[in-house]
Amino acid sequence: MALFDQKLRTLYLMEILLERTDDEHMLNASELCTILDQEYGISTDRRTIYTEMEILDKFGLDIQQKKGKCPGYYIGARDFELPELKLLVDAVQSSKFITEKKSKELIQKLEKLCCKPDAEMLSRYVFIVNRPKTENETVYYNIL
Repeated sequence: MALFDQKLRTLYLMEILLERTDDEHMLNASELCTILDQEYGISTDRRTIYTEMEILDKFGLDIQQKKGKCPGYYIGARDFELPELKLLVDAVQSSKFITEKKSKELIQKLEKLCCKPDAEMLSRYVFIVNRPKTENETVYYNIL
């Protein structure tokens, strides 16, 4: 494997963990190897995953490992917890001065701050019909 692929592997693993794991959704080393191979074309050994997890932990990610019957890795602490993200989504959605288009864009950005299952929950949580919103997007850009 080329040195370039080895460095990408660490970044891809970080992305996979951030997007797909939390304390309820874990991935074990074999699953991580499969994802790397199928989605990124990087074949790796299960033992290499252990080393990569140590690297990511030293980098500052809160890598947690559950041992036992159903072992796996997941991201422990994130910058925002789900209730905080729900609160922010509520604020964006209920704000009358943010256009519907800009609201959707902001909510999509907020969804990237949690794992996919939680992001799907935020998407379902968000849908509010006939909420009065402004049509003037310049109001959003005038906020300082």
